[in-house]
Amino acid sequence: MPAAVKISALPSPAANDELSNRILGQARADFLTHGYSAVTMDAIATELGISKKTLYQHFSSKDALIRDVILGLSREIRAEADALLRHRRLNFAEKLRGFAEGLAQRLQSVTPHAVRDLQRFAPHLHALLSDVRQKDIPYIFGRFVEQGQLTGMVRDDIHPDFTIQFYLHALQGLLQPASLEQLKRTPTEVYTHAIDLFFGGLLTPAGRKEHEKLFPR
Repeated sequence: MPAAVKISALPSPAANDELSNRILGQARADFLTHGYSAVTMDAIATELGISKKTLYQHFSSKDALIRDVILGLSREIRAEADALLRHRRLNFAEKLRGFAEGLAQRLQSVTPHAVRDLQRFAPHLHALLSDVRQKDIPYIFGRFVEQGQLTGMVRDDIHPDFTIQFYLHALQGLLQPASLEQLKRTPTEVYTHAIDLFFGGLLTPAGRKEHEKLFPR
């Protein structure tokens, strides 16, 4: 009967998932606020009131943990964009604003220091972050452009592929640590300004009228 006692004492899969989510949540908060180098497995275990042995049963290393934090953020941001774009009661502008606000809320604690720190101390994870952005930005904003064109809210005379590549390369450059420091902007501010500029444009109504006289579609 000892074997039966041991088996019944094992945590359920649901309990394991709940603890994994708690670990990821704590790691995300520490990582986004303080940067990669400040995150330690010791501190996370202490903050959660668990042993290091338990922590390592869920995540084999700090890098594995931060990797899952980055990928988890990506999944959440994509899922939120998908949900907003499917929402039938929101107009295009409301969907776009909802996405921008949700993105800002998720990334509000990210500082240029945290991005620089990741690039310096974990270049492989910084490369992963860039790779994730390179996939997510075309996916998300491509869908916004597509829906905007279908609803008459985005110009249909501009090729979507060019539009998305233009936006992707602009954001990838702006989100580099050196650019963030030069602009004195956080990643959240860069994203929100880029969304506003990209969809709102530079020109006032009067400026747009003059522009269209010189550059008719």
